[in-house]
Amino acid sequence: MRSVWKGHIRFSLVTIPIQVFNAVETKHEISFNQLHKEDNGRIGYSKVCKTCNEKVSSQDILKGYEYEPDQYVVFQKEELEAIKLKSTRAIEIEAFVDLAEVHPSRFEAVYYIGPNGDIAKKTYTLFSEVLRTTKKAGIGRIVLRDKEDVVLITAEKEGIIMYKLRYPREIRSMEGIPDTEPVEIDEKQLALANTLVDSLSTSFSEVDFDDRYHVALMDLVQQKVDGKQIVSVVDTEDEKPVVDIMEALKASIEQAKQKKSA
Repeated sequence: MRSVWKGHIRFSLVTIPIQVFNAVETKHEISFNQLHKEDNGRIGYSKVCKTCNEKVSSQDILKGYEYEPDQYVVFQKEELEAIKLKSTRAIEIEAFVDLAEVHPSRFEAVYYIGPNGDIAKKTYTLFSEVLRTTKKAGIGRIVLRDKEDVVLITAEKEGIIMYKLRYPREIRSMEGIPDTEPVEIDEKQLALANTLVDSLSTSFSEVDFDDRYHVALMDLVQQKVDGKQIVSVVDTEDEKPVVDIMEALKASIEQAKQKKSA
């Protein structure tokens, strides 16, 4: 596994040489190219000015920020280069927080952190154990690709995991979601719903996470490669009509029990 960043974790007077690795595997992602229907040629894109309809080369393009409709402040490349943050090659831990305090909506990208060199292993292991026993997470900042991100660092098994965090301004308020006001709930329905949740409860590791679309798509790709006739899998199960909620809950509980006993 190739590291994407090397530097240090630093808190107070403690410095740990580390390297950062992408935790997300992307090589299995499926992407499509756009092709010309007539001859299967790859489609290219030209940059065209919407005012004069002329094709524009890269050296004739500036960056502009639209502060009002059709009103822009224009930036030269040098101006933007001047404010880029230079990597300090250190993640400065600014605080430690309880992991439970961090709302899941704040998590963005995920990375693994490993020690960089034999000399770092002991301090790395010590830091990982402290995070694990205290159930705390360190908050710091890192500069990746000229952009500063706030990160959360916590223990993961025998190692350390790092999450890039979204800034508060990036998270929309739930107040904008319509019709979320609480309504009166039937206590019997609530009791049955709780029973249904209990009957369907399992450990996270037992949940089926097979990517069925990916499998079906790769099968389709292979059929195309092999020149076979493409057939569609049709779900023959008819959509069931809406029934009384109490009856639906009772039937669901019975179905869940049968699945568990099977």
